[in-house]
Amino acid sequence: MRRPLRLPLSVTFTALALAYMAIAAGLALLLEHWLPSRWLALLLAVTLPLPLLLYHVRRLLAPAHSLFRALAGSVASYRDGDYSFGVSWEGGGDLGGLVASHRALGDTLRDQRLRLVQRELLLDTMVQNTPVAMLLVDPSGRVVLGNLAARKLIGDGRKLEGVAFDELLAQMPDAMRDAFARGGDGMFTVGSDDDEDIYHLSRRLFRLNGRRHELLLLRQLTAELRRQEVQVWKKVIRVISHELNNSLAPIASLAHSGAELLRRGQHERLPAALATIEERARHLEGFIRDYARFAKLPAPRLEAIDWRVFLERLRSQVDFGIEGHVEGNVRADAAQLGQAMLNLLKNAHESGSTPGDVRLALRRLPDAWRIDVLDRGSGMNEPVLANALLPFYSTKRHGTGLGLALTREIAEAHGGRIALTNRDGGGLCVSLVLPA
Repeated sequence: MRRPLRLPLSVTFTALALAYMAIAAGLALLLEHWLPSRWLALLLAVTLPLPLLLYHVRRLLAPAHSLFRALAGSVASYRDGDYSFGVSWEGGGDLGGLVASHRALGDTLRDQRLRLVQRELLLDTMVQNTPVAMLLVDPSGRVVLGNLAARKLIGDGRKLEGVAFDELLAQMPDAMRDAFARGGDGMFTVGSDDDEDIYHLSRRLFRLNGRRHELLLLRQLTAELRRQEVQVWKKVIRVISHELNNSLAPIASLAHSGAELLRRGQHERLPAALATIEERARHLEGFIRDYARFAKLPAPRLEAIDWRVFLERLRSQVDFGIEGHVEGNVRADAAQLGQAMLNLLKNAHESGSTPGDVRLALRRLPDAWRIDVLDRGSGMNEPVLANALLPFYSTKRHGTGLGLALTREIAEAHGGRIALTNRDGGGLCVSLVLPA
């Protein structure tokens, strides 16, 4: 079947206008013979074919009107999220280009909607099956979303959407309820010593559809922390066993040698053997003392400490230079802060730096004090930097790996922090930040 020939609207309107002008001119010539006035004949010649012209113009514009209505309807459907239909146009020209662009837009929106639906399904699957309990609470205090883990943990398996969060709080264990009441992030324990679970609570505020919502995340850490605890204990046992063997084996050997020297009457060699026994015993004593100090660090007893007096007392124990203007007080535990600074300064001297390059820089921040211990030693590579603050990690042959770990414990007990960075030109900078 042959398709009818369609001309562009501009050509059709031009032909129609020319036909109308030819008809009007013919009527004018004809009516001049019948009417006394030439102007009256011209007026009638123009007016009489006008309804026919309007009829044909309307017929010509009818498909365009239908097309425009279809385009308007499709735009309204796109706005409502319905992309199930399209618009077709058999003609060409500008309208054909418009329809083709509109069809391409519809295909693009359809594909984007399909991808969005697939992503939403994937996200919902991930949210529902994650072991982290998730609750989304709206401004009115009602649960908008609760995943499967949340239903199991605090909802006895039932759906939580639409339930008032206060009702859920009333049914929670006391420790969990207290954790929510404190606000912010934190860890808490539920249960007794024989059967306890450890949880981490995270809270985040954000805007959804212009309204403020809160996302609550509850993660059970019991198994993970117990695995880490076992690994830590294994490492502690290995380190203690290593240190004990390194000290007790030579002590036992030298004691046996000393007994043999006594039996043979070779008393002149006894002082060297006894000195070695004393050195190993003191090393073992220092290790046990450091370990006990790390394991039983008490809560800091805060008092006002004058920096000038504190640093002068510290310089009587270890040599270092001072940079910056030393004025002001800090609230800290003098004994613990002194121990932390001694650890850092002794590490700086043992780094291979010359004594003159070991310096301490003190700087006042808006709400804190920053103490930098600087040296020009060999610095640390990336693996050592990543593990230097962990307990029992040491690159020294006879190191216990407790010095920096104890310093970190002291800093965090004071509400501060510690950081290690390599310096330009070589050396290390250990930064200790304490609240003012």
